[in-house]
Amino acid sequence: MKLSARVNRKYVRPSLIHAALLLGSLIFLIPFAWLVVTSLKEDEDMSRFPPVWVPRQQTMITLRGREVGLATALYRGQRRRVAVIEERETGEQVLEIVEAGPDKGRVFTLPRSEVTKIRHIAPVWKNYPDTLKFLPPETNSGLVFVFNTVILAVLSIIGTVLASSMVAFSFSRLRWPGRDGLFVVLLATMMLPGAVTMMPVFLIFRWLGWIDTLLPLWVPAFFGSAFNVFLLRQFFLTIPNDLEDAAKIDGCGYFSIYHRIMLPLVKPALAAITIMTFMGAWNNFMGPLIYTSSPLKLPLAYALQLFQTAHGGEPALLMAASTMMMLPVLIVFFFTQRYFIQGVTLTGLKG
Repeated sequence: MKLSARVNRKYVRPSLIHAALLLGSLIFLIPFAWLVVTSLKEDEDMSRFPPVWVPRQQTMITLRGREVGLATALYRGQRRRVAVIEERETGEQVLEIVEAGPDKGRVFTLPRSEVTKIRHIAPVWKNYPDTLKFLPPETNSGLVFVFNTVILAVLSIIGTVLASSMVAFSFSRLRWPGRDGLFVVLLATMMLPGAVTMMPVFLIFRWLGWIDTLLPLWVPAFFGSAFNVFLLRQFFLTIPNDLEDAAKIDGCGYFSIYHRIMLPLVKPALAAITIMTFMGAWNNFMGPLIYTSSPLKLPLAYALQLFQTAHGGEPALLMAASTMMMLPVLIVFFFTQRYFIQGVTLTGLKG
């Protein structure tokens, strides 16, 4: 009995846990896989059932100096290999038999529904450059949107990390009247829905003359965030007071203690805040929708919505645009996930 229980605890339970985690990971990966696959498919494979999971393209051949697609069609009761040499507005296709035989080179017409394309497994990479071609010329193939988004992300990260860490240091390491009460008030602001403060904040920015600029999208970051302040405060509380006392004996002031002692010790939390702020700024849609209107001042999230409005009937192009927008976030999270998870899990060990 003891051996069986030991084996169950050592092998069976971990195996079941890992199997459940693997299954959950696969389930969460299905939407992303469908996004990438759809961005590499032809339009005809979009609405097929069962769904086409492997991208395919029509096989092409060179016929009299031009590229044409291969297909099969019925001709005099026999299925023949043909080349599609013309698409008519009536929905008919002009076909030419290309397989060896007495009928080779014969031209006839059939409705598109009676022609079966010959396909081979191959992703349609041209969907990505085609997506960029549909963007307005003044955006330089979308580089203007990328530049605006990068500027917003960088400034938001600087402001959030700087302001939140200073406020958190004050709430955790300094002693001043009303500190704990103000911290409770700060936490209470997290319960206010964004819709409640949306109109007052808009009126303030309009009074400042910041409408249709990028300022309302990054300046608030320099006033800190209640959640980030709480996260960093919990980290600061885990640092022993002996380090602070030793720094004071060496002649360090409060700012030197904050800059030289505290910040290097809370790097996991700073990394977590940096990643969350980057993802929030990169995917911010509501802010640009409210404060910006000029095409050259739009970030990627709002530009993607406008692209969807204009090309919603072309799912391949829409998925290609979504994939290109999502890749930077995935790359950042892939290389920094260790710091993100460490920063979140270590919060709250003390205090």
